[in-house]
Amino acid sequence: MVRQPTMKDVAALAGVSLSTVSRVVNGDPGRPDLAEKVQRAIDVLGYRRDMTASNLRRADRTSASVGLVVADVANPFFAALLRGVEDLARTRGVLTYAGSSDEDPDRERELVQGFTARRVDGLVIVPSGGDDSYLLREQQAGATLLFVDRPGVTLNVDTVLSDNAGGIATAVRHLHAHGHRRIAFLGDLQRIFTSRERLRGYREALAGLDIPVDESLIRLEVHNSQAAAEVTRELMARSDPPTALLTAQNLITIGAIHALRSRQLHHGVAHVGFDDLVLADALDPGITVVAQNPSSLGERVGTLLFERLDSVTGPPRRIIVPTTLIPRGSGEIGPRQ
Repeated sequence: MVRQPTMKDVAALAGVSLSTVSRVVNGDPGRPDLAEKVQRAIDVLGYRRDMTASNLRRADRTSASVGLVVADVANPFFAALLRGVEDLARTRGVLTYAGSSDEDPDRERELVQGFTARRVDGLVIVPSGGDDSYLLREQQAGATLLFVDRPGVTLNVDTVLSDNAGGIATAVRHLHAHGHRRIAFLGDLQRIFTSRERLRGYREALAGLDIPVDESLIRLEVHNSQAAAEVTRELMARSDPPTALLTAQNLITIGAIHALRSRQLHHGVAHVGFDDLVLADALDPGITVVAQNPSSLGERVGTLLFERLDSVTGPPRRIIVPTTLIPRGSGEIGPRQ
């Protein structure tokens, strides 16, 4: 394991005293020229402040904690994923920290650095789709890293994913079986792996059914409910509107539901959403969904994490968790004549 840099290393590289480094690290920059030297040395060495250094550590030199970086802990999908890891960690007496990247690569990096400063034993990350090469330094310093929901760009580590393309393809075939040929697709940010995979599943499923892809029915970069509602209203106002909607993320699904109901189209336009929703079966009609299993994703990645922490070796593993189509009514509406 590569030795992690210390404040003494920073002081030596910057050519300043240890007390100067300590002041800068603890938020008292003092002289700007010296603070700049210290910060440059910190960046070069990859120094991380040890937030637990003043506390007694366990004899096995572990912190009994793990960190999770997800897109948004308020999103029910990520909340369930987090709970899957947390429940497993609790059985081992391990504390779980979590934070939201908000799909911002800079925020993701900030969270990772905050967790590693507290010397968490392992990190589970939902990558935001930016440059993750900064994680190489954390890995080389001995951090145990895993990805969930999306793979990384640079690192090849244990990864747990849903069958995104397969789930969307199932939804397309389901709508086709109920008579639909004009199926609109509303997708999330295309820098996100899951969004690209779901679009791929849509295109490949149409090709497999010999249905030409109508690019005018595809709306991408739709990231929240408000945007989804606006796009849905725009699509349904066309002279040749789609007869079915396929919404590729739970917040997009919510926006589409509001738009269809506001125009009294919820009984006339078929709709299948990717990701399940709370009370989706209580609406009229119930919302047909392709359900992921976020709890299972959390449990699976948590199992891999603790196996690595227990010194299990071997090449990186990739696990694909299947999705399930749940018909509830909205996806079984036939095309209007």
